Amino acid sequence: MLLLLHLPSSPSPATQMARYIPRTALMSNSSAPHLIFPPGTHSFEASKSLVFGRRFHAMCGEKLRGAAGARPLLRGRAFAAQRDLRKARRRAPKSKEKELELSVSVSMEEALPENPEISTIAELLRVDAPAAMKLAFDGLKDSVYKTRDNAVSNVGGYESTELSVFLCNDEFIRKLNKEWRGEDHATDVLSMSQHVPDLRLPILMLGDIVISVETAARQAEQRGHTLLDEMRILMVHGLLHLLGFDHELSKDAEVEMEKEEDLLLKSLGWKGKGLIQSVYDAETHTLGDKLDDSKREGSLQYSKPKFRYVFCDMDGTLLNSKSQLSSTNVKALKEASSRGVKVVIATGKARPAVMRIFKEVDLAGEDGIVSEFSPGVFLQGLLVYGRQGREIFRRNLDANVCREACLYSLETEVPLVAFTEDRCLTLFDHPLVDSMHTVYHEQKAEIMPSVEHLVAAAGIQKLVFMDTPEGVTTALRPYWSEATGDCARVVQTVPDMLEIVPPGTSKGSGVNMLLGHLGITPKEIMAIGDGENDIEMLELASLGIALSNGAEKTKAVANVVGLSNDEDGVADAIYRYAL
Repeated sequence: MLLLLHLPSSPSPATQMARYIPRTALMSNSSAPHLIFPPGTHSFEASKSLVFGRRFHAMCGEKLRGAAGARPLLRGRAFAAQRDLRKARRRAPKSKEKELELSVSVSMEEALPENPEISTIAELLRVDAPAAMKLAFDGLKDSVYKTRDNAVSNVGGYESTELSVFLCNDEFIRKLNKEWRGEDHATDVLSMSQHVPDLRLPILMLGDIVISVETAARQAEQRGHTLLDEMRILMVHGLLHLLGFDHELSKDAEVEMEKEEDLLLKSLGWKGKGLIQSVYDAETHTLGDKLDDSKREGSLQYSKPKFRYVFCDMDGTLLNSKSQLSSTNVKALKEASSRGVKVVIATGKARPAVMRIFKEVDLAGEDGIVSEFSPGVFLQGLLVYGRQGREIFRRNLDANVCREACLYSLETEVPLVAFTEDRCLTLFDHPLVDSMHTVYHEQKAEIMPSVEHLVAAAGIQKLVFMDTPEGVTTALRPYWSEATGDCARVVQTVPDMLEIVPPGTSKGSGVNMLLGHLGITPKEIMAIGDGENDIEMLELASLGIALSNGAEKTKAVANVVGLSNDEDGVADAIYRYAL
């Protein structure tokens, strides 16, 4: 849910890690008597943490003169000492008692789209944040907490306090999660503490609250309130983390922080439940809850879908580790289809197997995702079907390669399955051969009386050897990578299978051919996969998403690494990036 970057008092040089996050400070709160200078470039140094395995120490460097990747929301007077940065200063009327000066900067990532709604919300947060800070500080003075980290204490002993709020997109916050948490996915809010207890400074530098506007918008829609409501909830949650509350430490800590969230929101008159309670409530709903077509006033406006087509792999991607299509993924596919997004299957499976899987969840047929009349890429791009389900490409294996593979299978007793359009053929019965039908939904293999009968039966598109993962890695793959020469190539999509396919073909080439046939461009498609055989397809698409369970080579070329196939990664990708 949230990352808290704690600060140790003395980081170890041996564990020093540098990270630079440029930001631009904006005009301070209009009610604040003091305007902070823009936060400096921050170098984060890591040592061990009980919560996330890392603690981060932020030290201010030189002040930025306009940050790359961030844009100011508001502009005021320009100061000669700060080129390219514009600010306005406002002073509160003098009071008899010295009050703590509350300075807040709000900035936005350059990649965020120009949106008047977001700009308005950012201006409101600039006013809201000091109000929340003052109320929270008053609570620290008047209450006793059992679980709060007291690193931030005696707030009245400081002359001023500084807080930065940074609004970004999912990609930016995902990179922060990957860099510091080792979790390659977006979250709603991160808190980065800048407070160093042992440094005696007149300024309390609380740190930074980073909020993903895209995630906040989705959560606002799901939870039935406005985007402003959600952003306030996330800001309160992040602020409490900076003040030493951490719901992940224990059940008692969770209860204490939840209670503080609720108290702050109600005292401020802001709508919605605290983030902790909202997450509990959300557990009763699936990720696939259909988005309401009628946009709520104040929520981030959803325009037309971002892509016309989503090309999706099956094994290890759309199907979970049990080779099942989850209800959450089913709902996401239906949602995409209802909003005009065409889902096209690109898989190593044969078309009958795909149709059988989709039929089980009522997504096969004329009004479904796949049918005999829908386009698709099958058998690793060796069979491609276009408009009205008509075959537009077929490529068969060399007969001599098929013959040699069959002889090898008989001699070594390693089971082999030959794919020929809608049929599966084999030479002998074996439990692994049966699993091709019972687990992977392929046609039940027909046992042929001899090698020559199998080779002569029909044109064979591909062969699949089945063995243990160790057998594939140590014996099958090395042998057939060399034995096939220029006559064929080997492909491995799952650990316990090795495929032999014709040279010069791939799933990516099949997808490219289908795009030309349908008259669409790569810019109009998003692709989701996991295996090395998906690499070309992901590179071809405007947005290529590799699931986290995928091959390292595949994740390396993807634009985004999503959730795993057992976490409904396809549904998450569709809601997050396609709709």
